[in-house]
Amino acid sequence: MKNEITNKPTILVFLPAHNEEANIAEVIARIPRHFHPDYTVEVLVVDDGSTDGTVEASREAGADHIVSFPRNRGLGAAVREGLRQGVVLGASIGLMIDADNEYPPEQIPDVVRPIVEGRADYTFGSRFKGRIQGMKLHRRLGNYVFTLLQMLLLRRWIYDGQSGMRGFSREAMEHARIIHDYNYAQVLTLNLIRQGFRLEEIPISYQVRTRGQSFIKFKQYVTSVLPAMYREMRSPVRRRRQ
Repeated sequence: MKNEITNKPTILVFLPAHNEEANIAEVIARIPRHFHPDYTVEVLVVDDGSTDGTVEASREAGADHIVSFPRNRGLGAAVREGLRQGVVLGASIGLMIDADNEYPPEQIPDVVRPIVEGRADYTFGSRFKGRIQGMKLHRRLGNYVFTLLQMLLLRRWIYDGQSGMRGFSREAMEHARIIHDYNYAQVLTLNLIRQGFRLEEIPISYQVRTRGQSFIKFKQYVTSVLPAMYREMRSPVRRRRQ
């Protein structure tokens, strides 16, 4: 997509958000808007059925587009919609970042650079290649376990399989498939890499949220994510042409 005013291709930064009134305005305010001379940046919020002031805070903070679900559907459904909107809006590159203020918007240029330069189709802002502040031991171990599972299934090295900051080429947005609504992290990576999309991980700084609550509950996470990973690995994929 080209911005009608600048006639430049667009990088669409999209934020899946559920009850993030306390955090989302600051995240949007910190998103760099003019970091590359050849691209314009627009911001989309996918409101996953919030019951607080998430939508109003997003609008006041300067979000260019807001899509709202009438009820809470899950993070996987919100990310799926963000990718779909990237295609519908004609974005050349997509960048997903969590709305909880844990990931650094200032490093969006770093995370999309491999896509801009044509080295990658899919990127992670990698916490475990960078710096982490405040992550509790059980969460760190959970990240290691689920990342290890992805490594074993894909037979390749991955540092941070649960990152909440990811970049997508236009083609990756068009072909990405998320097969369950609860979450996206593992199944999306399995799906894109199995199709042949090139992954690159970029070190970022990460700090655990200080406001609001995470949606993750261990039992629900395990019982939702593991079956979805199994289904993804059992499903056929069409390899993209290199």
